[in-house]
Amino acid sequence: MIRTLKVSAQLLSYLSIACWSVTAVAAKVDFEKEIAPILEMNCVSCHSGDEPEADFNLTTKELTMDSGSGEGLVPGDPDSSSIYTLAILERTDDMLMPPLRTGGPLTKPQTELLRAWIAEGADWPASRTLVAKPKPPGLFVSVDDFELVLKIHKKIVEQAEKEAGEPKDYQNKIPATQVDYRMVAVPGGEFLMGSPDGEELRHDDEGPQTKVEVDPFWIGKYEVTWDEYEPFMITQVDRRKDGGRIDYDGAKHTMVDAVSQPTPPYTEMSFGMGQRGYPAISMTQHAANKYCQWLSAQTGHFYRLPTEAEWEYACRAGTNTAYSFGDDPELLKQYAWFYDNANEKYQKVGLKKPNPWGLHDMHGNVMEWTADQYVPDYFKKLAELGKNPYVKPTTLYARTARGGGWDDDPDRLRSAARRGSDASWKIQDPQLPKSVWYHTNATQLGFRIVRPVEIPSPEEMYFYWNSARDVY
Repeated sequence: MIRTLKVSAQLLSYLSIACWSVTAVAAKVDFEKEIAPILEMNCVSCHSGDEPEADFNLTTKELTMDSGSGEGLVPGDPDSSSIYTLAILERTDDMLMPPLRTGGPLTKPQTELLRAWIAEGADWPASRTLVAKPKPPGLFVSVDDFELVLKIHKKIVEQAEKEAGEPKDYQNKIPATQVDYRMVAVPGGEFLMGSPDGEELRHDDEGPQTKVEVDPFWIGKYEVTWDEYEPFMITQVDRRKDGGRIDYDGAKHTMVDAVSQPTPPYTEMSFGMGQRGYPAISMTQHAANKYCQWLSAQTGHFYRLPTEAEWEYACRAGTNTAYSFGDDPELLKQYAWFYDNANEKYQKVGLKKPNPWGLHDMHGNVMEWTADQYVPDYFKKLAELGKNPYVKPTTLYARTARGGGWDDDPDRLRSAARRGSDASWKIQDPQLPKSVWYHTNATQLGFRIVRPVEIPSPEEMYFYWNSARDVY
């Protein structure tokens, strides 16, 4: 009797498992929760509108079925449906959907969901139109993470131990390209930041003037040029939209290879204004930050964008006048490229007179990224920020740029002049979502690099290099 009961209990257990399995198999794929997100975040940005890529429109069920000579979607037959068969091609196949350049291929679970959904009859409400949506941050597992920053930090600390001594100007080569760049040692100190109420051409976001103290640092003698930046921007490597290498292999690639780098630009980024010796332009702050990380990983020196305070301190170079050479805008042509003399384009770096600390083009040529969030009441916050003030960014827009550019009037070139970035700087970008790497409409925008004497913590390094990554 006991043995019979045991057998019966065991049989009931098997039956329960079998019933659960049948129920699990019978559960239909939920279009709204499981299929729509795959298509909207990976495919619809290219396959929508009046001229969808390859005439393949995925916004409605009817249009999808009509695409691909009527084989875009064949309900009940995944192997005849291009929406599925193109998604399972080899990752290097030109027909892969989505392609490598836009973050493809889909994961295996995603393609299995597509297959199951089509096999079940491709339930898709007639009233549902798909709209392109950005992928949420962290969707990809990236090797450009905090662990990478720890490795770079270790290299920087070890390098600093070898180079102990008083900071001095230096010229260095980028190891990957052997291109020269020059850094100027800036002593720490106090200065009066902002402009006085009576300064001609003054803007409301430049005061009240406040005494600020900064630690010693090095700053680029020139704006970063295309010679330095383009090898970082153009790599001939297949990358996801986040800039990670598709083929990354920790066994054969270095930590420099692990740093995210830009995807190929969708237009020629100098816009015909010149490259060799000219300032690099139109990069997002994220791109500028990643260049700093890329350079740091190679050299063992920590580079980042200057803070607003560091930038103005270096620009003023001990002066308290509207410009580093005085108050007379008539002298600008000796020191800066701007609307009156730039001939509607940027010019080679270093052709104009430097400021008292030997820095060129702090006024004009291209406006320069700083690390700070742009806030109109910046000077009201300085008291609470203390020494080495830095307004840590919390949103993508606006971030601060300084110095004015080749198409600006003299008021924008003053030492205290400030400007906030804007989404319109990438309005011509045809991609959806917009590129994280390019501000195609900001042809006056560039940057120069800073290296603080005091090495920050790994956590601080990570924030500087990634503050504009997860908010796009």
